[in-house]
Amino acid sequence: MDKLGALKMFVVTAQLGSFSRAAEQLGKTPSALTKAVNHLESELGARLFERSTRRILLTEIGRLYLETARQVLQRLDEASEEIEQLQHGLRGSLKITAPLAYGRAFLDQVCDGFLQQYPQISLQVDLCDEFVNLLESGYDLALREGHDDLPGLIARVVGSNRLALCGSPEYLARKGVPVTPQTLDQHEWLLYRHPLLSREFWWAERDGQRLSLAQPAAPLLRSDNYDLLLASALSGRGLLHTPLWSAAPYIADGRLVRVMADYEIDPDSFGPHILAVYPSHRRATAKVVAFIDYIAEFLAERGLN
Repeated sequence: MDKLGALKMFVVTAQLGSFSRAAEQLGKTPSALTKAVNHLESELGARLFERSTRRILLTEIGRLYLETARQVLQRLDEASEEIEQLQHGLRGSLKITAPLAYGRAFLDQVCDGFLQQYPQISLQVDLCDEFVNLLESGYDLALREGHDDLPGLIARVVGSNRLALCGSPEYLARKGVPVTPQTLDQHEWLLYRHPLLSREFWWAERDGQRLSLAQPAAPLLRSDNYDLLLASALSGRGLLHTPLWSAAPYIADGRLVRVMADYEIDPDSFGPHILAVYPSHRRATAKVVAFIDYIAEFLAERGLN
């Protein structure tokens, strides 16, 4: 029996938890999948599934074998793709996940330029703020903020995650109060809510002196959606901590003013970098490397490296 074919049938059966559903997806008969799994079990001398009339469950050995089988099939697919790209140039598809705020800030431009440069590659870009497990989700690449010491993952720094405290010229003129560590409680605040961020303090540093500053007790607007907060800052509602990868164009054209600019604001648990991340057990294919190089160059050209 074809070993690779049997491995694929085993993996799909394990993922779907059913011989009949796996057979339907693969265009095979349930008996063909049962035969393939029986062959693997005979070869191993161990059961991969516990079977009942209602369902099948992986045994402990089955779970171990599944992880290895997935990696074998993945690496063979990657090798075939790399050979095809060597022969015919970069082509195929890339599946990418990234935070929502990256979309409007720069990723829309990155994707447009990348697709123009590599017309034989297609992209699937899913934007969400929930944590995505790259080891299980099937994404080729994730863009994230954070630190680059991630277990089980390879992370390449493609940009910086520096924060600025900003308000619109209209808000600052209307309020008429300078923004200093001593006057923060006199201002209206737009506060980004995230489980990784402290609800009590934020930190700023100047001339080697690190300050712990209280988060506003009653912000004018609190939200877990950054784009909503940014729109409010641009319309003059109050002060907002905003990453420079987002705020830089608005600062440049005068729609936002950076205040307390002589302070470095700590990005807290989000970390100092924009990262391109992929699983360590997968080789970075040529198209993944091309996308990482493209986004790193794009951000560097805008002073965000």
